[in-house]
Amino acid sequence: MSSNVTPVVVIDVVGLTPALLRHMPRLSALGKGGFVAPLGTILPAVTCSVQSTLLTGAMPSEHGVVGNGWYFRDLSEVWLWRQSNRLVGGDKLWDAARRELGADLKVANLFWWYAMGAATDITVTPRPVYYADGKKAPGVYTRPAALGDQLAQRYGEFPLFQFWGPGAGLPSSRWIADAARWVFDQERPALTLVYLPHLDYDLQRFGSSGPEAQAAAAAIDEVAGALADHARAAGATVVVLSEYGITDVSRPVHVNRRLREAGLLEVAWNPAGELLDTFASPAFAVADHQVAHVYVTDPRALDRAREALTGLAGVAQILEGESRKAAGLDHPRAGDLVLVAEPDAWFTYYYWLDDARAPDFARTVEIHRKPGYDPAELLFDGGGAKARAAMRLAQKALGFRYTMDVIPLDASGVRGSHGRIPARDDDGPVLLCSDGRLRRDRLAATEVKRFVLDLMGGR
Repeated sequence: MSSNVTPVVVIDVVGLTPALLRHMPRLSALGKGGFVAPLGTILPAVTCSVQSTLLTGAMPSEHGVVGNGWYFRDLSEVWLWRQSNRLVGGDKLWDAARRELGADLKVANLFWWYAMGAATDITVTPRPVYYADGKKAPGVYTRPAALGDQLAQRYGEFPLFQFWGPGAGLPSSRWIADAARWVFDQERPALTLVYLPHLDYDLQRFGSSGPEAQAAAAAIDEVAGALADHARAAGATVVVLSEYGITDVSRPVHVNRRLREAGLLEVAWNPAGELLDTFASPAFAVADHQVAHVYVTDPRALDRAREALTGLAGVAQILEGESRKAAGLDHPRAGDLVLVAEPDAWFTYYYWLDDARAPDFARTVEIHRKPGYDPAELLFDGGGAKARAAMRLAQKALGFRYTMDVIPLDASGVRGSHGRIPARDDDGPVLLCSDGRLRRDRLAATEVKRFVLDLMGGR
């Protein structure tokens, strides 16, 4: 690393807000030594879109990441949580840093999304092992490849089933922080990106204002605070930020069921249940927290789709044309209509009208087959679900085929969501920096790239 470059560690504490920061003494101390500023987010305020904006300085209309997933029109398939960095357009932070500060500048990415294929020197990102018999096991993709074994030897296998699903909790964030600290010590990157998701889990399960949220904030404060202190002691500037704030919700809104009732969404039936038929459906929605992209495959159905969704309880806005453009979503990947929920509402992906005909994957953790985001994957389906999960694990250990059918089909258990622009700074994302010389009263998500470059260059 060049002697004129200040190493910067950027820690993404998902769901961090000014309101929760009051329960986080270690990160609060970092901010007091530097500065704290509200961070203006984008629409949709979801992980993949916001991270892409933070790293490119561009809106979704330019970088193309219109959500955590979208309808791939050429495939006629809905895909969420893809991992190729080639899906992200625009000028990336690491490319700009190498142009400005030196071509040999080293960059490490630990779990920020779209990591695979990025022009970073060190990469660690979740990548489960899928066996031929259908079993799934924990795993990570790393660059260099040998790094995965090194991290597993030091910290054990990455705890995939604590990274997402009803068992999601602190162990996955602690593993990522440990890995980041070791990578930083061994490689001394000029730029290190770290993603810590723990706070996100209980805020969606329980909401943002109760004792569970405060306990989750205190827990991740210890992990993130220790990592920040370690990096600062080694001479790095530390930036802690979040992508969005999570607010309390009480109303699931079933957009696809409304479209189906209007005769615009069709399903195909097979023994595994009803499947969304994107080929035959004139219109359907890809739900993503509090934003839903409605794709109208038959232009003649646009008016009918708009009419069906106008007045649907829980829908605050229907964006199209100029209003969609003004929101920064004027991109071919975006829906023809983009719905924004009311503050206390969120959108489900559910398209079946009878739970007996729901697809078998609906009751499982299946982030790639569901045509939309499902926060109910963080919940167990009733009191007997944990016992059922234990029985399924016993079946797995004995070599039997099994289905981990423990996820509820009742969406009312979800208590927190995000995606819309927050009404108050207290409920929105925040940025903390250990160096007060570039103090700001407020930053926009599109300004973070330039801000980090200035920190690295000592400006």
